[in-house]
Amino acid sequence: MTTDFSESTATTAVIDSLQETPDQRLKEVLSSLVTHLHAFIRESEPTQQEWERGIAFLTDVGHMCDEQRQEFILLSDVLGVSMLVDTINNRKPVEATQSTVLGPFHVVDSPPRALGADIALTGDAPRCVVQGRIRSVDGQALPGSVIDVWQADDAGYYDIQLPDEVPPLNLRGLFTADDHGDFWFRTIEPRHYPIPDDGPVGNLLRATNRHPNRPAHIHFIVGAVGHSPVTTHLFIASSPYLDDDTVFGVKASLVRAVRTVDDPALAEHYEVQNPFGLIEFDVVLDPVDEPGSDL
Repeated sequence: MTTDFSESTATTAVIDSLQETPDQRLKEVLSSLVTHLHAFIRESEPTQQEWERGIAFLTDVGHMCDEQRQEFILLSDVLGVSMLVDTINNRKPVEATQSTVLGPFHVVDSPPRALGADIALTGDAPRCVVQGRIRSVDGQALPGSVIDVWQADDAGYYDIQLPDEVPPLNLRGLFTADDHGDFWFRTIEPRHYPIPDDGPVGNLLRATNRHPNRPAHIHFIVGAVGHSPVTTHLFIASSPYLDDDTVFGVKASLVRAVRTVDDPALAEHYEVQNPFGLIEFDVVLDPVDEPGSDL
């Protein structure tokens, strides 16, 4: 029987066309997408010209995607979708360290470094120390935990953005916690920076009077045997844009101050000039039923 397509029958007609989908999860997701997309169209009632402009925008987003850049992920980020997906997929006890998005600048093979190493391979910016302890939600320390860290420099750039100016793997390190679950390393205080805004997503931000900036932060992926790994950030308390991160990545529990320490003996221990900045960042992991870590 021919469907008498109308505003009232449109959604049912499309969902009915999906009934023979072999993959039940695909059928469920597409049915939900159609339901909500049709509801959006009914609510906003776009003109034909507006709909064509929307299609053109998405086409432009696709044209900006290549091996170095994923404009669709950027679009997902600025619409809060990336963080919503991350939050849904990281429902953990309140004691566990909260997660944030991975970001586009992670590298798979981070360089192993000894505890206390300086991950800043260039520049004369003052060094600060990041230290913390990895533990389980029950308070037990997790010796041998693996801590992958990476960050922007004091001008807001990652090493892969400046391949001709800084050494490879600058401001990156893979550390292993000691017998007490402790870790520490030397670095420089990162600066806030803008996401790429020279494409259609940047145009969207300007059209909505939004800025493209992220607050200063240090990335972490932390894993331990028998616990779920966490991908997260340490946000610098003094940074601008903590209240309006353009990708909505800030969580209050992840904000840390850079404390000034005036202690010559401790500065000598950490091999930094006195006084020095100290950032303390403990990470709490959630146990899993089966041992193993994805890190």
